[in-house]
Amino acid sequence: MERHIGYLRTMLQAMAVNQEQTISNVDLLSPEERDLLLRTWNETEQEYPMHSCIHNLFEQQVDRTPQATALVFMDQSLSYSELNTRANNLAHHLIGLGVQPDMLVAICVERSFAMIIGVLAILKAGGAYVPLDPAYASERLRDILTDAAPSIVVADEFGQKVLREKMLSCGVVVDPNSALSSEHELTKSGGDSVALESVALDPQVPRLTSHHLAYVIYTSGSTGKPKGVMVEHQGV
Repeated sequence: MERHIGYLRTMLQAMAVNQEQTISNVDLLSPEERDLLLRTWNETEQEYPMHSCIHNLFEQQVDRTPQATALVFMDQSLSYSELNTRANNLAHHLIGLGVQPDMLVAICVERSFAMIIGVLAILKAGGAYVPLDPAYASERLRDILTDAAPSIVVADEFGQKVLREKMLSCGVVVDPNSALSSEHELTKSGGDSVALESVALDPQVPRLTSHHLAYVIYTSGSTGKPKGVMVEHQGV
């Protein structure tokens, strides 16, 4: 009651000073109340887990809320548990292909579940993802692939069409949508296929720390040519 009486007193004093001002311009809060709202009640800072990798933080959230919705795309959704399982499935196969800490893995997919699954899988496998926007011009995509020289490219059907056969001759091509289907398939650049097993456990990559690369993003650079900027897990 005293607080509301104080608001009324403040309003009347403001009106006496300037009868033409609008009510919305009158500051009703006292300095003490303003400090309480902006500082005391808004003290939400906490120490960030600098020594954890990005995917480890995601896995911790999976443990806390496995059935909560993690992704929504169009009229479909994935829970944290479902997303984690599908990312793990792809991650184990990337590890089987030789992905290890600081190894660059390019990813070129349409905006979809596969995009997030692919990125998480690369991180879980210990690699660093190199994003390739399908909307990029062919020359820019070619320059990035030439500079990054990834031995593995994660690309869905649309991404493979954009990159074309010549750009995909660098090594193994993995379709992330294989992690969403019951019949998983891995396609090599030569056209051979390898059956994939469903693996749900979180991959354990020895010696992987927050000091390892999370991704390499390419900017235009002063010369107009794409220039890679390396970002570690701890810097995200």
